[in-house]
Amino acid sequence: MNTTNQPEYAIEVTNLCAHYGSRQILDNVNLQVRRGEIMVIMGGSGSGKSTLLRHLLGLNTPTSGTIKLLGKDINKINTKEMFDLRKEMGVAFQGGALFGSMNVGENVMLPLSEHTHLDQNTMRIMSRMKLEVVNMAKFENLMPAELSGGMVKRAALARAIIMDPKLLFFDEPSAGLDPVAAVELDELIIRLRQAMKMTMVVVTHELESAFKIADRLTVLDQGVTLITDTVENVRNTDNPRIQSLLNRLPRDDAIDVDEYLERLTGR
Repeated sequence: MNTTNQPEYAIEVTNLCAHYGSRQILDNVNLQVRRGEIMVIMGGSGSGKSTLLRHLLGLNTPTSGTIKLLGKDINKINTKEMFDLRKEMGVAFQGGALFGSMNVGENVMLPLSEHTHLDQNTMRIMSRMKLEVVNMAKFENLMPAELSGGMVKRAALARAIIMDPKLLFFDEPSAGLDPVAAVELDELIIRLRQAMKMTMVVVTHELESAFKIADRLTVLDQGVTLITDTVENVRNTDNPRIQSLLNRLPRDDAIDVDEYLERLTGR
């Protein structure tokens, strides 16, 4: 029972539909993420997982449906309320998105510079604290171009958590990393959740990473939610689409002859 007068779910997505032009990308997606859990969103290329993430971040407006973050419907709150809500959110982008003209410490401090009135020395100390958390304290003065791929990811993570967000979003955290760096990042994500009690949403196609860090998994396919469940139950499901994804089997989609001819003729 929740005795803190806070919603049980940090994130609630209800009947979410999204289109790019006339093409439907998300079809009545429903998702509930409990406070303090790591939810991994998986799916093949074109499944809609990146589009779902963009909607969770408030970057896209849905065709229909609702998204609640920390109890607030992000499509009904005003601009100032959304600005304040984003201060409770951290995002670690796939490529790191560090500014090449700033050193590591300056990149990590940037959210504090933009959203607080702290003095420079205080911000520098806070930046160093977060760099310590991600094992990057010795590299504060390096430029992004001097970092390895794994170091870029960890520096970006330090920036994402600099304001102690309640929600933390990852876009393909292990993409482009060697196996050792990927495992280290997985361990870091787990330790962060334990230490900071954040709710995390991780979009990934890396099966080994997903199974290691997830409390629960959501599998999308062609914009539809196939399952949201524990790692064990997802592994053991008899859904053929999910098993194809887990076992890296090619999809055997039946061809609609009329639709195929229409595509060829442009009708």
